[in-house]
Amino acid sequence: MTVDLDPRRRIERLLFDGEPPVRFAPVAWLLLLLRYPYALVRDLLTGELNLRAMSLVYTTLLSLVPLVAFSFAVLKGLGIHRDLEPLIYEFLRPVGPQANALTAQFMTFVENVRGGVLGSIGLAFLLYTVVATIQKLEEACNFAWHVDRPRSLMRRISEYLSLMVVGPLVVAIALGLLGAVARLDALRWLTEHEFFGGLIAGLGRAGVWLFVTVALTFLYMFVPNTRVRARAALAGGLAAGALWAMSGALFAGIVTASTRMVAIYAGFAIFLAALIWIYLSWIILLIGAQLSFYVQNPRYMRAGQVPVRLTSRLRERLALSLMLLIARAFLAGDKPWQLRRLAERLEIAGSALSPVIQSLEQAGLLTMTDREEVLPARDLEAIDIHDILQAVRDERQYETWLLGRAATEPAADALADGVEAAIRERTSGQTLRELAAR
Repeated sequence: MTVDLDPRRRIERLLFDGEPPVRFAPVAWLLLLLRYPYALVRDLLTGELNLRAMSLVYTTLLSLVPLVAFSFAVLKGLGIHRDLEPLIYEFLRPVGPQANALTAQFMTFVENVRGGVLGSIGLAFLLYTVVATIQKLEEACNFAWHVDRPRSLMRRISEYLSLMVVGPLVVAIALGLLGAVARLDALRWLTEHEFFGGLIAGLGRAGVWLFVTVALTFLYMFVPNTRVRARAALAGGLAAGALWAMSGALFAGIVTASTRMVAIYAGFAIFLAALIWIYLSWIILLIGAQLSFYVQNPRYMRAGQVPVRLTSRLRERLALSLMLLIARAFLAGDKPWQLRRLAERLEIAGSALSPVIQSLEQAGLLTMTDREEVLPARDLEAIDIHDILQAVRDERQYETWLLGRAATEPAADALADGVEAAIRERTSGQTLRELAAR
C-alpha cells in the first residue's frame, strides 16, 4: 500500500473524492463549503488571475480619469455631476488620511478633461482607454468562466456604450435616493441620539457594502460572454463585496500605521498606496467572478483553470451532438443555437467546446453569424456523417505533412486502415438530415 505524501493531493482527495472520513452531516457540509476557498486560493497561487489583475491596474491608470469624465458628461446634463465625488472618495477611503487630497486632485483632473482642451484626437484616445478597460475586464471574466470567444465587434460597441451611459445614471439615481433619505427630518432627529446615531452610521456603512455588492452582481451577470444565473452572480457579488469591505478596513489601518512607508516614499506614498488598493480591488473582483463560475459549475472545482483536453472520442461525440442540435433547430425553424447556449446544453466549458466548433467551421460544415448564432454552412443533405467525424480528428490537422513522414510499422498501418474502413462503411451514405429526422 502506497502513501501519498503530497499535501495538495491529500487535501484534494479529502475534499473532492468519495465520502467524508466521518459520517456526520455537519462535517460533510463543512467539507463541501471548504471546496470553494480551496479552489480560489489554488487558482490565485497559479498566477493567472494575478497577471490579469496587474494588467487591469495598468489600464485603470489610463482610463480611470476619462471614465469618470465621461460619467460626468452624462450626469452634467442632469445637473447632478458633483454627486459622483462621494463615490470616488468611498473607493479611495482605504488609502488613508490622504484620501481627501487624492479625491480633490482626481476631481481637478476630471474637470480639466474638456473637448476644447483635448481636441478630437485626445477625446478619441480617452474613449479608447475606457473601451479597452471594459474589454480587458471582459477577457478576464471570460477566462474565469472558461469562455474562449469574446463578444462580436457589433455587440461590443452597442453593449459597452450602453454600459457607459446607463451606469452613471444608475449611480446618480442611487446617490439621489440616499441623499433624499439623509435629508429626512425624522432621520436627522434620530442621528442626534447617541444610540440611534451609531446605528444609522452602521447602516450607512452597510449601505456602501450593499451598493458594491449589487454593482458586482450586475457585472458578473453582464460582462462574461456566457449565460450566468442570478444565484451564481449573487453568490460572487456577496462574497466579493464582503471581501472588499474587510480588505478596505484592514488596508486603511495598515496605511495609517505605516509611518515608515511615508518616510521612505514621501509624497509618492499616497500614489503607491492607491496603486496597491486598485490592484487589491481588481483581485477581489476576479475572485468573485471565479467563485460565481464555481457556484454554477461545481464540477470544475477539482480541475480549476487547467486547460480541458478532450480525447478524440469525446471530440467526435461532441461534434455529432453539436451538428445534430443545430440541424434539428434549423429544420424546425427554431431560434438558432449560440455557443454559450450549446455549452450549457452539453454541460461542458465553452473553452473546451470552442475548438470543436472551430474545426467544424474550417471544414465548411458550420458558420457563425455576427450575432454569434451557429448555423449549418451548407444543405443538410450535403453533410455526410463521416465528414463530421473527419473534421474533428486530431490527425486531420497534421496528416498532410506529418503522417506521410512518420516511420510507422506496416502492421500498425494495416490495423488502423481497417478501423478507418469500418468507420467509413458504418457511416457510408448517412447524411445529417437523415440523422436529424430520427
